[in-house]
Amino acid sequence: MNAHPTREEDFDLYALGALDGDEKLAFESHLAECQQCARKLAEARGRIAMLSLAAPRVEPSPAVKQRLMAQVRTESITRSVRNIADNARRNAISDALRKANGSFEDAAAMLGIDHGALLDLVQKYDLDPASTGPPKNPRANPFPGFLRRWRAAILVPAFAALAIATAILWQQDRNLDRQLAALRTTAAQQHRQLDDARHFADLIGSSDTVIVALAPQPGQPLGSAHVMYNTKMGMLMYDGEIAPAPSAKSYELWVIPTDGKPINAGVFNPVTGRADHWMMKMPPGVEPKMFAVTLEPQGGMPRPTGPMVLIGHA
Repeated sequence: MNAHPTREEDFDLYALGALDGDEKLAFESHLAECQQCARKLAEARGRIAMLSLAAPRVEPSPAVKQRLMAQVRTESITRSVRNIADNARRNAISDALRKANGSFEDAAAMLGIDHGALLDLVQKYDLDPASTGPPKNPRANPFPGFLRRWRAAILVPAFAALAIATAILWQQDRNLDRQLAALRTTAAQQHRQLDDARHFADLIGSSDTVIVALAPQPGQPLGSAHVMYNTKMGMLMYDGEIAPAPSAKSYELWVIPTDGKPINAGVFNPVTGRADHWMMKMPPGVEPKMFAVTLEPQGGMPRPTGPMVLIGHA
């Protein structure tokens, strides 16, 4: 493809990986020689990146709603248990005062509590000792210890149910905390992606941005790439496709400035059929002389040591 592509959609199709075969090879051959088409491709990739990085609304999973509803139901059960326990205690105190003809000392002895505690409970439940006198048909209690057995039969299960409900609520609170932490992590990732998209839009929209084509070197793995660089913004973006690195090797991108040592701009391990692209901050004001991709030991090196695979002069 020596002439410019006649279809504007070819740039979007290539950015999406939809071109293949001879059409893809011809397109890439033309890109290596044409800065105008390289810029159009960068703009197409920018459009696609902004669409793919747009953060969707975070919707909680159905499990969150189910847990919230379960918590509401559990809280309702807990309130019911508390009401049952309060009513049981209130009735027990009223019966004891009635059987003791209003005597706090005798009623306290029946309930197995001291006089002061009984007085506090009478005030808490707003009981009127004057109304708890002997019943209309008073008779002696024929079942010694009945009141204490009755209290045990009612209050012990009530407190057990309350303890179980409390344990369930605690576990559900822990699960909800984990769900919320996961949602916060997702939201933070999406905010970072939006920031990257905005930086990318600023980069491709600036008149100071320079696009440099990186050409393959003889005897090295085949590939092609472009670097977008803005000295004032201190931003760099790499986009390219290259054959996978040999075993125990990695590729490393370098910014070679007009003055100073080469600057590491990223280590990568390509996968066949998939383009690599990333954006990163660089020290502002660095004037690049050239860009190069070298083949280094796996994980990269602090300075270039291997052969140059791709080279582009700024």
